[in-house]
Amino acid sequence: QVQLVESGGGLVQPGGSLRLSCAASGFTFSQSYMGWYRQPPGKQRELVGVINTIGGTTYADFAKGRFTISRDNVKNMLYLQMNSLKFEDTAVYYCSRIPSTLSLWGQGTQVTVSS
Repeated sequence: QVQLVESGGGLVQPGGSLRLSCAASGFTFSQSYMGWYRQPPGKQRELVGVINTIGGTTYADFAKGRFTISRDNVKNMLYLQMNSLKFEDTAVYYCSRIPSTLSLWGQGTQVTVSS
């Protein structure tokens, strides 16, 4: 069974940084495109960015220059490094296989940007 467990969220100040982690199991992680999504309170889930099997990435406009997706195919881990955080980055962050229909959504990890 595919399992994706997000961690690393928390309360950070504007301008701060945070690194989220996603532990993957139940599938061949190294052969799967992966993505990060987020869902701000009261809004729809949106794509943050995608990483291919060897580390190539694409990002939504709001993430470009601030967020970096990476992966460790030995440890089956996906990461999201977030810098220069803004109030509007407050959301529950999820990792997913790409296409997202290949896996169910996990609990996500809450990121709150507040002074």
